[in-house]
Amino acid sequence: MYQYTDFDRQFVRARAAQFRDQLERWQAGKLSDDEFRPLRLQNGWYVQRYAPMTRIAVPYGDIASYQLRALARVAREFDQPDAGLLREAQDKQLALGEVPVPGGAPVATKLQTGYGHFTTRTNVQFNWIPIDKAADVMELLAAADMHGIQTSGNTIRNITTDEFAGIGIDEVADPRPFAEILRQWSTLHPEFAFLPRKFKVALNGSKEDHAALGWYDIGLQLVRSEAGELGFRVQVGGGMGRTPIIGSVVREFLPWQHLLNYIEACIRVYNEYGRRDNAWKARIKILVKAEGQRYIDKVEAEFKAIVEQDGGPHTLTQAEYDRVAASFVQPAIQPNSRKGAEAQVQAIVRADAEADPQYHRWLQRNVRPHRNPELRIVTLSFKRLGYAPGDATADQMEQAAALADRFSSGEARLTHEQNLLLPWVHQDDLPALWAAARKAGFAKPNIGLLTDLIACPGGDFCSLANARSLPIAEAITQRFQDLDEEFDLGDIRLNISGCINSCGHHHAGHIGILGVDKDGKEWYQVTLGGSDGTALSGPALPGKVVGPSFSAAEVPVVIEAVLDTYRRERLTLADGKAESFIGTLRRVGMDPFKAAANGARFVERETA
Repeated sequence: MYQYTDFDRQFVRARAAQFRDQLERWQAGKLSDDEFRPLRLQNGWYVQRYAPMTRIAVPYGDIASYQLRALARVAREFDQPDAGLLREAQDKQLALGEVPVPGGAPVATKLQTGYGHFTTRTNVQFNWIPIDKAADVMELLAAADMHGIQTSGNTIRNITTDEFAGIGIDEVADPRPFAEILRQWSTLHPEFAFLPRKFKVALNGSKEDHAALGWYDIGLQLVRSEAGELGFRVQVGGGMGRTPIIGSVVREFLPWQHLLNYIEACIRVYNEYGRRDNAWKARIKILVKAEGQRYIDKVEAEFKAIVEQDGGPHTLTQAEYDRVAASFVQPAIQPNSRKGAEAQVQAIVRADAEADPQYHRWLQRNVRPHRNPELRIVTLSFKRLGYAPGDATADQMEQAAALADRFSSGEARLTHEQNLLLPWVHQDDLPALWAAARKAGFAKPNIGLLTDLIACPGGDFCSLANARSLPIAEAITQRFQDLDEEFDLGDIRLNISGCINSCGHHHAGHIGILGVDKDGKEWYQVTLGGSDGTALSGPALPGKVVGPSFSAAEVPVVIEAVLDTYRRERLTLADGKAESFIGTLRRVGMDPFKAAANGARFVERETA
């Protein structure tokens, strides 16, 4: 992973000190609320439904064990609200009612404290830190090479990549050095500090899209030309929200040396022509959709001017690339040779694991091949009953750090799916890792299955949300606890958002659930057939709505009806495997699934 330089450390620590001064001046009345608001947002501090929320950047998902321990300390020492505030918040959320679960106990909101939340954009959020502790938290994080800079505001946000960067077997090239170059270039960029709207960039180095590129403001796919030259296919104008749009390919091949020059042209045109009169129409996706080829022509003209008139000031040299790439130090993997008593213990652990069917399921779902044939890529599941998707308590983050130290050279990665990945696991250590991960509660073999669902914090925490996400996620997780059933259903992407901002990526789910407000009550819209761009799902595509919205109590029953339809309609393929959910849906069409979903309503209605 990237190793911070002395400059990097000085930078984030200076920013933390700057924010302490800003916070103290606001507390002393020397800065008004309006003056302080952009300053706290630029450092990742929001005001949510009940308390401040902070968002910590984990650039391109790489995180060290010492950083996980720093986050654990933040959770334990600072994510602790006033007891009266927590009691008031809990009472208000309980008043919203329970979500019934077919054949199980109903689910109600139980607000948790002392934990971090992994997001779909490799950030970590905390929901309960008092604002007067904000500077203390920033200084603690800066000491661990972390920050919240530009995780909010109308700026270029945290840069993300696919989780298999540098380790995937189908990789064209490692995108992380380019992501780091973009991060350094975009942080505090003077021209792009106040864009019309927030701006998100993702890179993918694998041949398969693991980064959901089509859904980003700018998506960058590493490719090679026919001559073998390295470059990028550039997509611009993707995004979810009220108007889901897939990004347009504006360049099939951009030489890597011109990455910054071209991205500057794309954002400069947006900064000049993007709408600032309407927040719902301010994203670059609206500009690209409205202008089409004219946007592309304007970008090309701007790019030409940057290169020919300005002299290409940001053209990357091999020396600059090498400088950044040298900071990504691959751990030294030692031969896994054990002797004597240690070898005997390893043999016993292996024998116990190989006798357990759950171990083989874990190998099937949570373990992937590595470009180094001696290593494996292992995903720790943070989707388990009793916890919101992506939530990790202080103790759990410390346990994950210990697993990273013991089995993955002290490194882990946050994933788009809100899990934690270990990138450097020796294949001989898999039985011991499984045993340790199972003891910590991270070994559920459900990666890519129904309960490996994505969900935003929703109406339990977010002031923008129209409905709760977490009780719905818990109800679905509780209903589908039978692993035999989950394995029979196979690969299914289920995503939940609490509002139209789509932080839970519901548009890209094979099954998407969106919280909506109807006369002050919680309702849920269901979509089917969305795609994030992976090989399983196909090209990025928004799902289609199945009908009028459903009550919270109906949602688990509707999901069950949709899945029953899949079981009935799926085929057995030539290899003897069952046709996937998304494959069946696209073959037979929406109608039988819509009929099943709408037939599961408790009360007939035309609108709700």
